[in-house]
Amino acid sequence: MLETLLGSTSCEQVLLFILAREEGYPREIARFFGVDYRPIRNQLDKLEAGGVFRSRSAGKTRLYSFNPRCPFLNELKALLVKVMMFCPVDLKERLLINRRRPRRRGKPL
Repeated sequence: MLETLLGSTSCEQVLLFILAREEGYPREIARFFGVDYRPIRNQLDKLEAGGVFRSRSAGKTRLYSFNPRCPFLNELKALLVKVMMFCPVDLKERLLINRRRPRRRGKPL
């Protein structure tokens, strides 16, 4: 829906995923949408360089989230929320269900 405005569908996918889940890493986003890893990674790098996203390390994984210091973050989130309203219902449900099960008790590291 925003691909003409943003320039690519991968950018739209990244923004919607991070809006719904608050943070994510490139492989997780690529697997969720069933696309190649590289375009997702490129968009994350571009958005981080532009100050829209920030990243942090969690082990070997690089987690991305919205940068709270971004000057137009509220407007961007409002636009993305409006886009979410017009997304297909199945996509919206999959995005909003964030099931990350905890580690089983007693499981060795």
